[in-house]
Amino acid sequence: MSKTFTKIIRRNEVIELTGLSKSTIYNRIKAGLIPKPISLGFRAVGFIEHEIQEILIAMANGLSNEEIRSLVREQEFSRTKLGGSHNA
Repeated sequence: MSKTFTKIIRRNEVIELTGLSKSTIYNRIKAGLIPKPISLGFRAVGFIEHEIQEILIAMANGLSNEEIRSLVREQEFSRTKLGGSHNA
């Protein structure tokens, strides 16, 4: 798993990448199956592109929901090791 990221993508791009609806994305975030977005400022959030890609790969490889939750927890924990924990 990469410790840095190169691109932040907005919700519409996540919708395009995953094929999921806006409500499904937020339901999966709530369920711990997609990493929480990060704050970009007042009323603006973005997703770390490589985290979303890792989740898609995990889904394609048939990982269980619990395995994906574990991956999401690892991704979100890695953010705090980079120097911040101010997630949206």
